[in-house]
Amino acid sequence: MKFNLPKLNSILIASSLVIIIVGFALMTGEPSDATAFNPDIFSVRRITVGPMCSLFGFLLMIVAILYKPRTK
Repeated sequence: MKFNLPKLNSILIASSLVIIIVGFALMTGEPSDATAFNPDIFSVRRITVGPMCSLFGFLLMIVAILYKPRTK
């Protein structure tokens, strides 16, 4: 079976998808509710590291789709 994207592009797409999933997983946690405030919702992991990881994954996905390997 022949794919339109080279093998390197497929590997980059798969790795960027994993990075995006890790970023979203870093943003999860216990929520605050009406009876108790959870200060963990403002942790660095949930506000900074998770979104930056997801953003990097989305940018890598764009690069992985547009990357054209050199041909001899």
